[in-house]
Amino acid sequence: MDETHVDRGVLSALREVMEESYPGLLDIFLADSEERLKVLRTADSAALLVETAHSFKGSSSNMGAVRLTRLLHQLEQQAASLPCAAIQELVGKIDNEFAGIRPLYEAERQRCPAKI
Repeated sequence: MDETHVDRGVLSALREVMEESYPGLLDIFLADSEERLKVLRTADSAALLVETAHSFKGSSSNMGAVRLTRLLHQLEQQAASLPCAAIQELVGKIDNEFAGIRPLYEAERQRCPAKI
């Protein structure tokens, strides 16, 4: 993955600031992302899509997931006006992007084992 997907500088800064809490932050991001993706896949209202995309966008931005943040911003802005098929297509892109970057965050997690 290149910088257009994940900003490694953001991860590096988080690692410095969070210190021992950094692995837990990665765990929370991965788990929360999975939950938010489930909501996006099954959302039955534009309001739920907007709310979920907004919160997912915030955490993705904080974690340096550049392209995922852009896609979520697009969904947040357009959920109320896009036809159902276009929403499904955009959620599919979000899903694919997370699937693509997830291994990077998992590898980052393995590099930073929790201290006992």
